[in-house]
Amino acid sequence: MSEKILVPALGESITEATVAKWLKSVGDNIEADEPIVELETDKVNLEVPSPVKGFLGSINAKNGQVVEVGSVLGSVNAGMNESSQNETVQKEINPKEEENKVVNLKIEKIIEPKIFDEKKEDKKDEEEPLILTEEVKKETVSIKQELKEKLSPSVRKMVAENDININDVKGSGKDGRILKGDLIEIMGVSPKPSSRKIKYGQEERIKMTRLRQTIAKRLKLAQENAAMLTTFNEVDMTNIMEMRKNNQEDFKEKYGIKLGFMSFFAKACVVGLKNFPAINAEVEGDEIIYKNYYNISIAVGTEKGLVVPVLRDVDELSFADIEKNIKIISDKAQNGKLTIEDLQGGTFTISNGGVYGSMLSTPILNPPQSGVLGMHNIVERPTIVDGDIKIRPIMYLALSYDHRIIDGKDSVSFLKLVKEHLEDPRRLFLDI
Repeated sequence: MSEKILVPALGESITEATVAKWLKSVGDNIEADEPIVELETDKVNLEVPSPVKGFLGSINAKNGQVVEVGSVLGSVNAGMNESSQNETVQKEINPKEEENKVVNLKIEKIIEPKIFDEKKEDKKDEEEPLILTEEVKKETVSIKQELKEKLSPSVRKMVAENDININDVKGSGKDGRILKGDLIEIMGVSPKPSSRKIKYGQEERIKMTRLRQTIAKRLKLAQENAAMLTTFNEVDMTNIMEMRKNNQEDFKEKYGIKLGFMSFFAKACVVGLKNFPAINAEVEGDEIIYKNYYNISIAVGTEKGLVVPVLRDVDELSFADIEKNIKIISDKAQNGKLTIEDLQGGTFTISNGGVYGSMLSTPILNPPQSGVLGMHNIVERPTIVDGDIKIRPIMYLALSYDHRIIDGKDSVSFLKLVKEHLEDPRRLFLDI
């Protein structure tokens, strides 16, 4: 009996996918619901499970092939593959052979000492190996240390990588110091090209993944369809950092998760979105759709590209709930386990380029959303506090927005309100 492996429904508006890779080969035994092939869609990768227990009978779609929803990827035959059965039987027989090997090994070990002694007696008259005395060892170490002190870090690295005997090198630097040019001269070659150039050549051409293609299309779409503008502000992170420092251990002990920065920003943004609903809205044709719920998309960088899984109903979540859910969606993103549902329904986006060291940026909208907040790195800067110059941890904030429905007054006021709640985080707990 043979069961077809079909391309499953992939979610709203998604009609096709690319076969990323087969996890099983033809003839491999498979358990029911065990993943057998991975598909790549415009948004996520997903694994297709086996419909029955058996073995992979055929593969109809090769890696890299585009397939439509409902098309046949291959087939699974019920029952165990005969060749696999033979392998299993062989494995069951092998333990007996292993036992015999162990017995023989034990016999050899019993006889071995006597044989060894005989060989040792035959070699009594052989020349003893030369052993360095402590004096010679100390002198050698001293010479090596003296030479090492004359080498710069880059020269030491070059010596190690090219296995150069520095005793044969005459240094042209001050006090006979060995320079990089001295090594290049004796090697008779120019510095090595990059490892990537050696491996892939002068240029390399790689087809973009479906996820990367989709990212490119959506970013270009945002620029073409929205009147994007960005406004900036800065926030003093002193109070948030002190609150985290003073309460981190208790928070982690009670909730089993660290108190991060993102929960403060998510809560502060919800306050701003409630006060300026146009930033939580979207344009559809000649209509504005106001969203009276607050689903925050959190930008997560992965090896395959940027994804924005959604944190739902943030206004109804506690700080601990936000941190736990962020950890869950981030782990799913890094492990390629996001589903279509994880990426749908966001009303506003937060992107933290600060984790990569970004000082300032102009984030691009995540269509059809009308606003995105960019977080950046925290840097100690001189700031005027009550007439005095103080060194404070400052973060620059950037709000990109769709100027078609969001006026400059609202965008600036939104960012100012977010700043005020971050600089005095007690307001987030008091809901003022």
